[in-house]
Amino acid sequence: MDLVSPQSNPNNFPSPIVGSNPIANITATPASSTATPPTPSRYENQKRRDWNTFCQYLRNHRPPLSLSMCSGAHVLEFLRYLDQFGKTKVHNQTCPFFGLPNPPAPCPCPLRQAWGSLDALIGRLRAAYEEHGGRPEGNPFGARAIRIFLREVRDFQAKARGVSYEKKRKRPKQKMAPPAAPQQPPPPPAPPILADATAA
Repeated sequence: MDLVSPQSNPNNFPSPIVGSNPIANITATPASSTATPPTPSRYENQKRRDWNTFCQYLRNHRPPLSLSMCSGAHVLEFLRYLDQFGKTKVHNQTCPFFGLPNPPAPCPCPLRQAWGSLDALIGRLRAAYEEHGGRPEGNPFGARAIRIFLREVRDFQAKARGVSYEKKRKRPKQKMAPPAAPQQPPPPPAPPILADATAA
């Protein structure tokens, strides 16, 4: 899911053009190579788009920011900026539908980015930062402030929307019994031992 839609942008941050980040588009494929490169996965494509969006945001920041100057506070600004493109209704505490998962009528509460989308976005950007040469210990997407922000968004959206974000426990895989070997017929009974007639 792309987080930035082609809607009008009141904050003067134009929607990014995929491929506008020269660093992200460098591929080291030798010219003599005849093998076709593997098709990137959906995750890799989304990660590249998210990275381009974030880099475009930094370039349009007032004043413009370089990646090395980026901190957790700038990442929080970016996440709040993305809310204007959200599609998830999050009820205010004064709304009569606060806490109802299926409101019976429309209300004027704002649309926001869903917590799950933001959480997945931060995971992809955290990985992309390190792939582009950033050091893990200086990764602004892994800052404590980001974790606290995401937890607060999750908790508030769960209350406002009346949904639970509890992780579903994975069922332990049932161990498959090895296929039973075909049963062998029981061996025939041994013939009775006859006494030797010649024995004295």
